[in-house]
This record gives sequence, structure tokens and C-alpha cells, in this order.
Amino acid sequence: MRQFAVIGLGRFGFKVAEVLAKKGASVIAIDRRQDLIEKISDFVTKAIQIDSANEEALIASGIKEVDVAIISIGENIESSILTTALVKNIGINEIISRACTSLHAQILKMVGATRVIFPEEDMGVRVANSVLSPGILEYMELGADYTLAEIEAKKEWIGSTINVWDVKNNFGVNVVIIKRKIVETVEKAEEAKETEEAKEKEIKVLPTANYKIEEGDVFIILGDKKDIERFEKKWK
Repeated sequence: MRQFAVIGLGRFGFKVAEVLAKKGASVIAIDRRQDLIEKISDFVTKAIQIDSANEEALIASGIKEVDVAIISIGENIESSILTTALVKNIGINEIISRACTSLHAQILKMVGATRVIFPEEDMGVRVANSVLSPGILEYMELGADYTLAEIEAKKEWIGSTINVWDVKNNFGVNVVIIKRKIVETVEKAEEAKETEEAKEKEIKVLPTANYKIEEGDVFIILGDKKDIERFEKKWK
């Protein structure tokens, strides 16, 4: 039997967890609010009150054992993106994440979501059914006031690690992904002779505290518009 984790127990997430559990699935329900955990605990296999953006707490919840993670965090875009990235990093192969805007959906896919949805309350039932019996759904796009910025690594950053700059504590923003261009050598057949050719390729990297910054790295940064502007002005 497949096992599921539902992270975020608003009206949508609660309904997903409830329907999955009633259909006999094993469900871990996770939310930071204790009242929601108490409310869902009678239905699911396990209900845990933690901050899902805390990697240690997330691992301790037993999420490594699930087959599918459904991240149904509402309009806290920062938390939904960080949680999606952490779940991907933990090793969950199927990740369904709730998005508020098309831009939010794009970054969720970049950090690891295998499927992105734009639900309303009654879609909880449809999504729960879709992960039990595959199907295609359409979703409504919502609005949210967050900014996503691409910033090329500044000369001051080159050679240092991300933890040196600690942008979360100093500026209130998060580096959610880093784009780096690399040159790889490919073999090419030309007139019955094997030749080599250099080809530029872009890779996307989930940042870690010890990630060493190189010239040309592009940082995708998420945060409140004012915090992003403050961060950008610092390096002008």
C-alpha cells in the first residue's frame, strides 16, 4: 500500500488527508498548528505538529518512508517552496505542491515538485482521488504578493560559501536555487572520425550552506518585495 504525507492542514490539505485516510491509505499529517493536528488525528495514521521548513523535524516525522508528499501550504509561499525543496532533498520521488500563482508554480517545479496544483477547497477530494487513481485535473490560479528575483553573483561573493552571507537572517530573503553554466565535452561523429566538441550546459543546484560560489552563478531569490529591493541595493 502506498504511503502519503500531507503537509499543511488548511481546508484543502485537511480534506486531502481525510479522504486519503478514509479510503484506507496510510497518511502522515503535518502542520505547525496544534489545533489542526488534534482535529485530524482521529482520521490519519500519524499527526505531527512541526514547522515543515525545519529539515531535522521533517526527517524525524518519518516522512522518508512515504511514497508521495502532498504539500498543501496555503499563501505562505516562502514556506511552501522551502518545504518542497527539503522534501525533494530528503528523497521523496513524487511531490505534489500547491501553488498560488504561475510564478510560484514555476519555482516549485524548479526545486523539485513533480506536479503543481492550483486548488480550491472542494478540489481536496479530487486531488486525493487522483493520487489513488491517476487522472488529469485543471486548477484555478490565485494571487499572492511575493517577488522572485534572479541575481548574478557579485564579485564580493566569488570563492565564498553561502553561509558567509546568511541572506535569510540579514535580509529576510531565501536563495531557493542557483543556476550555473558548465562546459562539457561531447563526442561527435564527423566523416567517420570521432571528434570532441565543447558544449555549454545550464544546471540547477539546490543551495546548501557550504555551496562555494563561482563567477557566473545566478541566484534565484524569493522574498517580500521590500526585502528583495533592500538586498539588491546592498550590492549596487
